[in-house]
Amino acid sequence: MATLTAASALTQARRVVIKIGSALLVEQGRLRADWLRSLADDVAGLRAGGADVVIVSSGSIALGRGALRLPSGPLALEQSQAAASVGQIRLARAYEEALTPHQISTGQILLTLDDTHDRRRYLNIRATLATLLGLGVVPIVNENDTIATDEIRYGDNDRLAAQVAVTIGADLLVLLSDVDGLYTGNPQTDPEARHFTQVDHITPEIEAMAGAPTSSLSKGGMKTKVLAAKTAVGAGCAMVIAAGAALHPLAQLKDGARATLFLAQGDPRSARKRWIAAMKAKGVLHVDAGAVRALAQGKSLLPAGVTHVEGQFQRGDPVAIMGPDGALGVGLAGYDSLEAALIAGHQSREIAEILNYPGRVALIHRDEMAL
Repeated sequence: MATLTAASALTQARRVVIKIGSALLVEQGRLRADWLRSLADDVAGLRAGGADVVIVSSGSIALGRGALRLPSGPLALEQSQAAASVGQIRLARAYEEALTPHQISTGQILLTLDDTHDRRRYLNIRATLATLLGLGVVPIVNENDTIATDEIRYGDNDRLAAQVAVTIGADLLVLLSDVDGLYTGNPQTDPEARHFTQVDHITPEIEAMAGAPTSSLSKGGMKTKVLAAKTAVGAGCAMVIAAGAALHPLAQLKDGARATLFLAQGDPRSARKRWIAAMKAKGVLHVDAGAVRALAQGKSLLPAGVTHVEGQFQRGDPVAIMGPDGALGVGLAGYDSLEAALIAGHQSREIAEILNYPGRVALIHRDEMAL
């Protein structure tokens, strides 16, 4: 079996999240337009190879600071939020202009920590991202700095990117940075620092090697990258830290540029299934024999196959699936218990008339259950 490298991981990945740091995208308050166009070329190449791509991009505050001529150094919260408001428009427009020549549509998603920690919002984010990717769109994700306060902030886009990768079941997360990977020490101050080509397991010793930010524009240093790696690899997503300052950073990575690959622990699908299976059910959906056969074939649970709804639960809560002969598994409910009871036994085309709004086809989507 061929040894997995950062280059081969990128080539083989079918769903990739790419994180762009502010220091790569913005220089002295101005967009590095040539660099962004080269990145767009690389993204188009990944798409042409059949991969879905999501970009998690910093840069809104840096762009807004330049546009508003705010001073260098730390900003007050209201100044940061004002800069983000102005810069986010410029950031979204820049990505759109860079990717449009490749006939690639872009969408913008702004998130806070609360959005990914609240189960209902998490499911909405997951569904929106999946729909965008299914339509061939490259979503551009950023932290919602215009409204976020310290209590609801990720604070750095490394960990936000890891959460996005977990949410969409990505194969690979690429953190493009101003450093080409993990070292035993800070390579800028320690000439004896040794580079890691691959990290099989994130040990306490690996975590201890993480240092402070290397750029005044960056909120995340190596420590946040290692924390992001823990989140990603634990959910079955490999992660790469690579230098991104040069033009065509992803093409260079494919060509063997130095980087650090953190190996995934399993695969995204099985990791998610284990996560769901470990949840304590808050209700029960009783299903008929036809539904049992459909689930065995890997299909979603439709309302028509549900005979009885037991317990009280909200959309996104774990519920047990019970067949005529016993328990089948656990899934995340697509409706709350009241709505589920109303549509149980009905065809999916009847949902809109029963609930007075166009609901989801499945009561539990096949990707949201562990049998």
